[in-house]
Amino acid sequence: MSLKNPYGDFEITEPQALRALAHPVRLAILEHLQRHGPATATGLSPHVGATPSVVSWHLRHLATFGLVTDWDGATSKRERWWQAVARGFRFTMPEGTEGQSASQQLRGEMFARNADAPQQWLLHEEPRLDPEWRALAGMADTRFVATADELRQLEESIEELIAPYVRRKEESAPADARIIRMLRYLLPEPGDDDPAAS
Repeated sequence: MSLKNPYGDFEITEPQALRALAHPVRLAILEHLQRHGPATATGLSPHVGATPSVVSWHLRHLATFGLVTDWDGATSKRERWWQAVARGFRFTMPEGTEGQSASQQLRGEMFARNADAPQQWLLHEEPRLDPEWRALAGMADTRFVATADELRQLEESIEELIAPYVRRKEESAPADARIIRMLRYLLPEPGDDDPAAS
């Protein structure tokens, strides 16, 4: 596992790591650390729906796969502080039955976790935006025809285009900049010649 994409995301390649992350509390912990910065198990507890001792166990499990690490900026030694190793993570489907199963399990958990995100944004965030930002928000449901190579190239082009914004630190952004969340699903449909399609 290494940091090797345009975003500086953590790349997950091991089936065991995929399975470890395919847990609602672990995903919530990692998301909170990535979004809000370092925290203790006690500080994370109310945000992830688990007791501090359970959160601590999950943090150690995530650390086993290199997704989180100790934060050395803590001023107090009484509690252990944790940080995410990167602002995001990525994974590709490993070869073999175990890898495919682990990838599907993590995708399912991520889809479930984010299924309500647009509705929550619409109810809680959108009403607080000024008209300019409201006009820029939205979604698209676009269907197109492409080969596997073309889709791969398209995804790489999108990543290269937005990578400078993803990597930019909030403190170095222009004063009128906002945090933007982009949920992007690539959902290829099986063709008639696909063995599993019939």
